[in-house]
Amino acid sequence: MVSPRLTSRPTDANARRALEAAGIHPLLSRLWASRGVTHPDQTRLAWPAMLPPNQLTQAGHAAALLADAIQQGKRMLIVADYDCDGATACAVGLRALGAMGAEVDFLVPNRFETGYGLSPAVVDLALRHANGKPDLIITVDNGIASVDGVAAANAAGIGVVVTDHHLPGDQLPAALAIVNPNQPGCGFASKNLAGVGVIFYLMLALRAELRSRGIYPPDGGPRLDALADLVALGTVADVVRLDPNNRLLVTQGLARMRSGRMQPGLRALFAVAAREPREASSFDLGFALGPRINAAGRLADMSLGIACLTTDDEAQALDMARQLDQINRERRGIEAEMRDQAMAAMAAEPDAASGASVCVYDESWHQGVVGLVASRLKEKFWRPTLAFAPAGDDEMRGSGRSIPDVHLRDALDLVSKRHPGLIRKFGGHAMAAGLTLGRTDFADFSRAFDAAVRELTGREAFEPLIETDGPLESGYANAEVAGLLQQQVWGAGFAAPLFLDEFSVQGQRLVGGKHMKLSLQRDRQRFDAIWFNHDQPLPERIQAAYRLEQNIWNGIINVQLVIEHAQ
Repeated sequence: MVSPRLTSRPTDANARRALEAAGIHPLLSRLWASRGVTHPDQTRLAWPAMLPPNQLTQAGHAAALLADAIQQGKRMLIVADYDCDGATACAVGLRALGAMGAEVDFLVPNRFETGYGLSPAVVDLALRHANGKPDLIITVDNGIASVDGVAAANAAGIGVVVTDHHLPGDQLPAALAIVNPNQPGCGFASKNLAGVGVIFYLMLALRAELRSRGIYPPDGGPRLDALADLVALGTVADVVRLDPNNRLLVTQGLARMRSGRMQPGLRALFAVAAREPREASSFDLGFALGPRINAAGRLADMSLGIACLTTDDEAQALDMARQLDQINRERRGIEAEMRDQAMAAMAAEPDAASGASVCVYDESWHQGVVGLVASRLKEKFWRPTLAFAPAGDDEMRGSGRSIPDVHLRDALDLVSKRHPGLIRKFGGHAMAAGLTLGRTDFADFSRAFDAAVRELTGREAFEPLIETDGPLESGYANAEVAGLLQQQVWGAGFAAPLFLDEFSVQGQRLVGGKHMKLSLQRDRQRFDAIWFNHDQPLPERIQAAYRLEQNIWNGIINVQLVIEHAQ
């Protein structure tokens, strides 16, 4: 394990004062100012502050196409991606289009058979769809790279509307409309919308179009804010940057969950995960609900996840949530076994982790889980990591996770330019990517990838940083402030608060065989603390990076420090 360096975020003093002057809690003002919030307007997370749909390029044009299709009774088919963002995006599209009178169904590719996105193979499936050939395909969370798939759909007489958030390649597909904040020329102020955010925006634009045609009165039509729970889940699960607009969407979704107003499928997922919806947090979405939806796409078929999110039958929802929970347990078992095998292989190969990157492959691995293995190895060795599994007779598929110093898609792009034909297919973004290699090309690729990482960064080793918020003012080290912090939306690009202080260790004992329960003292204040998955005794004095949390025991609420790292 690479030992991290602890740093403290700088705070913009002017921004902090402006936030405090607007009546925001002094600690929140300091935390938000150090995360780039410069104006009180950026903390307004109610619906009127949302960026308007008409600023999203081609949203109005796409809405007009959908409105025409609804009025002409055309058959629509949503082609979804097979992760949680894709599943929630599909559910938003199905629920909203259905409520606006569309004849709509969905198709989700099997990642092991047809690969990613709207491929020609998926178009073939669409042509044989049970409800008949569709007139219009709407992609959600995919499609920006589907040049061949859109061409195949066009050739078959099916129009395509692409909704996506991934980065485009050199060539855009010849779709009827493309709604993507990251396409060239789109001036939408949030480039960080998830796939579910993009389709939600298009549905808002469609309702506005139907109002303008007199189908609905000026403020009529379905209540699309009722889908905010799905938007929040997909946004958090896809780990997109929580800029002000995404924080607004997640805040509104969490508010619905906390008030008990959510889709039956989400209520059922909270139940099987043993989480309390009234205290719903972004942590629940990212680590309890999201993985259970994702597991379906990793091991089986995402249709089950989409069905769970779109049923209005509570009993049916609970049955499907239990199935998803079971699949997720299987996924955890497979992942643990693969991770242990990867670690053993790394330990047996003295030079395996000596490069600037890590690449691992095993004949027995499951391609739906390699991304999770890559993530674990990346955390341990703090290098961009790719894990591969067999895919078909002569191919292997890999999934990668990166560190902030290395843009993963750029590194793969450099390999493809330096070694044409070595990578058969690839795509992704800075922190995660996927690719396909020939079965015999693993060793050549590993060397080329390591060289690309070195060339892009000028470095062969990387040091993990733990960015903290510095010392916590002693007056705020209490359960009330812990509750205030837990109510806020934290996540990618807007990290949860992590404080850094020195403590004397007054007591320590091992619980559950692997967690250290601590009694810590700072000045004259005593704290209960826990360091999960740490079983080594601590010295008398430590410098600790920690989260402030509420600990509820027998109805009594106390503050607890959750140690992330100590030295």
